[in-house]
Amino acid sequence: MKKGNMQMGKNFIIAQSGGPTSVINASLAGAIKRAMESSEIGTIYGSLHGLEGILKSRIIKLAGAFSSDADFECLKRTPSTALGTCRFKLSKEPDENYEAIAQKLRDLDIGYFLYIGGNDSMDTVDKLSKYFEDSGMDIKCVGIPKTIDNDLVETDHTPGFG
Repeated sequence: MKKGNMQMGKNFIIAQSGGPTSVINASLAGAIKRAMESSEIGTIYGSLHGLEGILKSRIIKLAGAFSSDADFECLKRTPSTALGTCRFKLSKEPDENYEAIAQKLRDLDIGYFLYIGGNDSMDTVDKLSKYFEDSGMDIKCVGIPKTIDNDLVETDHTPGFG
């Protein structure tokens, strides 16, 4: 895939999970904006309703939806979850869902998987990261916390605490 004369890198997919918060879309806006600025990222996808969207092929291209800083500012201030959410939990041991997710990401040439959510979502990121590594897949998995309850030792302030 090329953008201008530059060779583009692997594709990027982001999803949201868990309960909506006042800052979950701000995290989404920041991640999309940074991905659009990166020469290492090709197409930017969003999964509608978290992992369920990946499993059901409910995936959209996001870059075209943002053409100005005003678009990002609007998303940052939009309540709820712009991509929709789910409470889908992966099993402790890899099963058919792991392989189905891996196949969908291979089909889209995904190199970066970002998941915004709470504790269960971060558990999902950990499980998929280990599964991809064990399967020899080069997909970077990143968990973006939707909020932190400000109850961690030595924490000054956290997303959504205010």
